Amino acid sequence: MNPKDIRTSSDPDLAGSYAAILRAARSAEDLAIKTNTSILVSLDGKDVELTAADLIKLRDEEAHSSRHQYYAPPWSQIKGHN
Repeated sequence: MNPKDIRTSSDPDLAGSYAAILRAARSAEDLAIKTNTSILVSLDGKDVELTAADLIKLRDEEAHSSRHQYYAPPWSQIKGHN
């Protein structure tokens, strides 16, 4: 696997794909919350199920704890899932 940050690619389509992935993640979260279903995410190589309630809680925590210039999925900040 190439550890280079994809956002620094000289190919604008490749560099823009990172933002597209984040938008897709946000859309999946929105749908899970709207339909009260779970999503599966990978944390440190392990599959973790996040319920709609988990997503709502994580978004609330994100809104109160930090102001990011770009969207980072709230589950990307979960610690302790080993």
